[in-house]
Amino acid sequence: MNSTKHRNLTIHDVARPAPPLAVRGATTLWLAAVGAGVAESVLGVLGAIADGTPVLGLMVQIAFRAIVYGGLFVVIDRYFRPGVRWSRWLLTGLLGTVGIASLVAGPIGWLLHNGDFGAIHWSASFVAFAVIRCIHVSAVIGAIALSFQPDANRWFRRR
Repeated sequence: MNSTKHRNLTIHDVARPAPPLAVRGATTLWLAAVGAGVAESVLGVLGAIADGTPVLGLMVQIAFRAIVYGGLFVVIDRYFRPGVRWSRWLLTGLLGTVGIASLVAGPIGWLLHNGDFGAIHWSASFVAFAVIRCIHVSAVIGAIALSFQPDANRWFRRR
């Protein structure tokens, strides 16, 4: 007979515990932020095509953004959700500082130099872009707030 010792397994031996609600919410918001970035990119590409931008230049930008967004998706799904510590800091550092700065720099610059809301051309593409940008910024801020809740802190500390 086999000399291997058997022990009674519990559900904790065969299944990973689910992330706490704060981490699940942060995961959803990080993914929403990446999705909003993809949507903004699509709108930007469509606008550039309409303006006659050369396709080769667009292809390089699309390839770069696909790599970045794909990498962020992997970090969020494969590392953040399971509680790998560095992923929380990476997402907060990249999307929370550099990302937010790049999202608000244009509108803030416009407000400082022009600021005339009567001069805005309220086209469907402008409204769509503005709505997506608001969703993008809100998702990043919400994800950061949830990522550092006490339950999330315990989740990342135990890994």
